[in-house]
Amino acid sequence: MKTQVLVTGANGQLGKTIKKMASKHEDVEFVLVSKDQLDITDENSINSFFEKYNFLYCVNCAAYTNVDQAEKNKNLAFQVNAYAVKNLAISCKKYGVVLIHISTDFVFEGTKNQPYSEEDITNPINTYGASKLEGENHIREALEKYFIIRTSWLYSEFGNNFVSTMLRLAEKNEEISVVNDQFGCPTNAFDLANVILEIISKKNSNFGLYHFSNTGKTSWYDFAKSIFQFNDIKIRVRAIPSDQYTTLAKRPRYSILNTSKIERILNLEIKPWEEYFVKE
Repeated sequence: MKTQVLVTGANGQLGKTIKKMASKHEDVEFVLVSKDQLDITDENSINSFFEKYNFLYCVNCAAYTNVDQAEKNKNLAFQVNAYAVKNLAISCKKYGVVLIHISTDFVFEGTKNQPYSEEDITNPINTYGASKLEGENHIREALEKYFIIRTSWLYSEFGNNFVSTMLRLAEKNEEISVVNDQFGCPTNAFDLANVILEIISKKNSNFGLYHFSNTGKTSWYDFAKSIFQFNDIKIRVRAIPSDQYTTLAKRPRYSILNTSKIERILNLEIKPWEEYFVKE
């Protein structure tokens, strides 16, 4: 009998990545849903959906991820990133489902100069980070069997992300400006999806909070240069400080995640972020 797994946020980049990888896991039946198919802000809809299946896992990839627009739409950001997560957590407890939830490096304020561990104090500096942290807290209050995975600078071949934005800007501009004083680590959605699927396939019971990203450190400026170099795009990239690039939401200056816990407990070998931007 196949393991039934619910994946929310099916139209997002992580959801689409999981869908692409699903065929390699013949022992798992993935039920991938978009917000049109399942409204996770509606507790009754979630319960009705859970009653139709025998889910062992729920992978919550659904999120309001537009960091700047979250400052204008605070209620919506909290509705999706916090209250809907609470609904999922309550239903997961009711139906005995393990929740795998994706969170963010933006729960930290970014004032450290060394990678953030799972034990570090959270202090988000924007609405997106605050809403995601509240979602985490709802899970911890409702459930014992959960995986919260914080990740950073996620990109993929799907949807809107920093890589696709840089490639789009390069089509219309001869020069772009990118901030060089915000540091983090890009994460390939394929690697994150692989960790999620590994947890499911091995029915891992080491529940709790984890950090996952690819390894290394870079700035948005250096990341942009790597993207253009890998794609053989000739464009001038000008480094600027954050105070010359005004955004609605504040960003952490430093949000590198310490991944030693997930490497140790899940026995992972994590690739450096640069590996995806080197030609064979």
